[in-house]
Amino acid sequence: MRPAVYIPNFNGGELLARALESLRAQTREVDVVVVDNASSDGSDAMVAERFPEVTLLRLGENLGFGAALNRAVAAHPGDPLILFNNDAKAEPTFVEGLLDGLGDGVDSVAGVLVQERDPGLVDSAGVVADGTLMGFDYLHGEPLAELAGAPDPLGPTGGAALYRHSAFEAVGGFDERIFLYYEDLDLALRLAARGGRCRLAGEARALHAYSASLGAASGAKYARTGWSRGYMLRRYGVMRNPRLALRAIACEAAISAGQLAKDRTAQGLTGRLRGYRAAAGLPRETAGGPLLDLTAREALALRRKRRA
Repeated sequence: MRPAVYIPNFNGGELLARALESLRAQTREVDVVVVDNASSDGSDAMVAERFPEVTLLRLGENLGFGAALNRAVAAHPGDPLILFNNDAKAEPTFVEGLLDGLGDGVDSVAGVLVQERDPGLVDSAGVVADGTLMGFDYLHGEPLAELAGAPDPLGPTGGAALYRHSAFEAVGGFDERIFLYYEDLDLALRLAARGGRCRLAGEARALHAYSASLGAASGAKYARTGWSRGYMLRRYGVMRNPRLALRAIACEAAISAGQLAKDRTAQGLTGRLRGYRAAAGLPRETAGGPLLDLTAREALALRRKRRA
């Protein structure tokens, strides 16, 4: 199998066209697959007309991020698998940098999303998590110079990721119950639990228009992130540990209160409750490491940094 780049799309419009143009300019040859989640803006037709070299998989409904990618990988398998956001623009050596990062004992490679509004700063260089499995974008807001010599993250962010096909299949791919957000962290935890290692590829970079789809502070985004957070708290048994449970409740209450006060929405809180209920009765997952040793204050400070 050849390396393949997979882009999930829902009403991506010209941002998707920009992403595909950037992949045309790569220094390493790669197949490109766009999986369209029943877009209504004509972006699927745009791909067929303007990018005939791209494989287009049209879904009859919006299945969400992870489920769409699972379908695309099953229908058009590649090795390794490279995931890319439709709101990102890859530098010419993006694919080359990811492929060069894949060595012995490495199951995944983390590329770097660069802040489009400030290209000197990292948006995300992968995902990391604390003991309650609160997720953070690795090195967010740090100068690009910090990438040199930085330790590897827990796993790649879903918008700039490479996975060995065998490793991805061994853990069952993405958890399709997670519609959007945290699916990359969940996958990273399951890969790490079976001994998988992630490597940071600091030179595999792409500009990223952060939260172009739902908006960085929208009720719709808070509902999705809240659901995923509540689901993972229960799925991984975090609330069975009294110390972690108290810490998680305090942090999630503070985050939900902040959303209510600043953005006038309780969708983050109700999303957490729905996600927690959705995980009832499911087999417990085991989280692999390494996990960050953070206080509640430190974790909330990292969340505020992302919001800012």
